Amino acid sequence: MATLPEIEAVAHDHVFLGAAHDDNARRTLWVVALTAGMMVVEIVAGYLTGSMALLADGFHMATHAGALGVAAAAYAYAKRHASNRAYSFGTGKVGDLAGFASAMVLGLIALGIGVESILRLFQPITVAFGEATIIAVVGLGVNIASAFLLSGGHHHGHDHHGHDHGHAHDKHGGDNNMRSAYIHVLADALTSVLAIAALLAGRYLGWVWMDPVMGIVGAVVIARWSWSLMRDTASVLLDATDHHVEEEVRELVETPGDARITDLHVWRVGPEAHAAIVSVVAGRGVTGDEIRARLAPVHELAHLTVECR
Repeated sequence: MATLPEIEAVAHDHVFLGAAHDDNARRTLWVVALTAGMMVVEIVAGYLTGSMALLADGFHMATHAGALGVAAAAYAYAKRHASNRAYSFGTGKVGDLAGFASAMVLGLIALGIGVESILRLFQPITVAFGEATIIAVVGLGVNIASAFLLSGGHHHGHDHHGHDHGHAHDKHGGDNNMRSAYIHVLADALTSVLAIAALLAGRYLGWVWMDPVMGIVGAVVIARWSWSLMRDTASVLLDATDHHVEEEVRELVETPGDARITDLHVWRVGPEAHAAIVSVVAGRGVTGDEIRARLAPVHELAHLTVECR
């Protein structure tokens, strides 16, 4: 029977937060403040100038401020409850839940902008192009500053056992909460750029129709970003198998020829962490510890359960 010190030696926690969790949380809060302030300016200016592109940018920024607030709250919640035993595998996926919610908000934003822009295309209104352009340029500056803040939390992929795992460690360190915040900021920047282009075309070329057309273009691009983020976060929330890590696990366990995997589950439990359950039929002398040693190079595996018979 194992002694208490032996049990404590193999015991471990289930804290699977990203390495840059606290830093990302601080950056997100700064961006929330910037976005909320610019949101008020753009909405007021949009109403006063009559610009659909500027108004769309303002309301777009308003919903982004809310979504970014959710991202900031997710970081705080995940950190506060990281060691809570009520969460079997920790709170590493709280950010993915927030990211999924943000993706849905992005989709609704795209739909709203698209519908309103189509209506304005057939029912144009007078736009104060000069004033609206100034506000849109200021908004773009805020977007750029926000993107700069968030980009400081990015990490790049690296190689394990000769396999490229950049898919799991993208420029956001696998943090879909940070990715959702970054996409929101990019969407804001896009609508600002399109608004500026539309306002300049309207002022100097008389192309009033460009204002709603740019709104439609922005809606399509944002909808595509929304779908991509929703797809990836849903995959994590539903414990989809990470096939790249799965293939590496199979190769390391079965290549020596004395063991065969009969059941294998590999899934994400945090921005930079995976869990795996590996059931193996092994030859004489091959133990669970031996299987664990073979899988040591797979640094993505933060929680490993081995069944050996």
